[in-house]
Amino acid sequence: MAKILEHNPFQDLLSKQGIAPLEAMAWTKQNAQSIRISLPKESDPNENRISLSPQAVALLTNNGHEIVIEKGAGERAGFSDSDYLLAGASVSEDVAMIWQSALTLKITPPTIAEIARMKEGQAFISSASYQHLSSELIDAINAKKLMAIGLEFVEDNGGGFPFIKIMAEIAGQLILPIATDLIQKKKGLLLGHVTGVPPCNLVLLGAGQVVEQVARAAASAGIQFQVFDKDIYKLQRLKAALGFPIVTQVIDSENLAKALQEAQIIVGALRSDSGITPCIVTEEMVSKLKPGTLILDVCIDQGGCFETSEPCTIQKPTFEKYGITHFCVPNIPSLVAHTASLAMSNLMTSFILKAGKTGGVEEMLWQGKSFMKGVFCYRGFVTQPSTGKLFHKPVKDIQLLLLSKS
Repeated sequence: MAKILEHNPFQDLLSKQGIAPLEAMAWTKQNAQSIRISLPKESDPNENRISLSPQAVALLTNNGHEIVIEKGAGERAGFSDSDYLLAGASVSEDVAMIWQSALTLKITPPTIAEIARMKEGQAFISSASYQHLSSELIDAINAKKLMAIGLEFVEDNGGGFPFIKIMAEIAGQLILPIATDLIQKKKGLLLGHVTGVPPCNLVLLGAGQVVEQVARAAASAGIQFQVFDKDIYKLQRLKAALGFPIVTQVIDSENLAKALQEAQIIVGALRSDSGITPCIVTEEMVSKLKPGTLILDVCIDQGGCFETSEPCTIQKPTFEKYGITHFCVPNIPSLVAHTASLAMSNLMTSFILKAGKTGGVEEMLWQGKSFMKGVFCYRGFVTQPSTGKLFHKPVKDIQLLLLSKS
């Protein structure tokens, strides 16, 4: 990869102002590298997002990086090939060439056939949800000694999960409009704010970012709702974040079954650090719900918190069981692919810029330890404990592997 050694007057200005020390500027200047990045078209017909927007591509190319986009890769997100060309990217139909870049960016993980096109030792960043991974896919990744970074595992400096948080924020804002549309068509109900007519009852399972967004929308729409979670601290955080009174209860209480039976809409938004969401609502509990009740299982990408949940698609988002409508789409933000792509692009661009300044993706892992936690496979080994446990693979410590390589 070519070194980026051009003189930058802005760096001198920063140094003179004391914003960045001259030594740090000199180190960055000497170690910065251009990274060749590819964005293949998503093979999953239900995935409409793309990892980089044209605006992000322009910023990266201006910083010396080379971007190759497969023809039509951004169309489902509302970005044309000409948008990327104007931003400085190359657009190609040569699939074999596209998969040969040092860093590949995808939303869903590459398939076994796509991994076969990659060179040994390449790196890719994608989702790492259990529904997209398999034991065979993990073996294929390790056979090629690829470095695989999962968006769900990446942490920020505060210990949060930025990619999960931003997608949860988008999904949370979509849940109530989706529920409104479905329950109007199924039962002819308006959710609230009609004089003299009782509002719908809503039960929210979880106290994270998704529920926070749904709660805000529900409160403004005059919908009655209760929030259940196992973690008292999360419930307290949610109350503080919302800034208005809400009804909260712990999941283990006997009130959960009663609340579910009285609800017209139930949203499941529990997430687990282990990668598998605990099943909170059993099949028996679902069978006792009122006919026409709507379930929206937002955590279906981790298995779902309803025993009756099954993964759906954007083309066929619902199914019925026991007279209960289930909405179980794992990639809800893909419904607003343009917005979701812009949000993801903001985070991805920051990482790539840092990787270029530190000398490459592997060097960036040392400089940004939080991103190191996103690596789930590294040069032939599984490095993410939850992935290893899920697929019964031995796990190696990523820091020890990096040390042994240095």
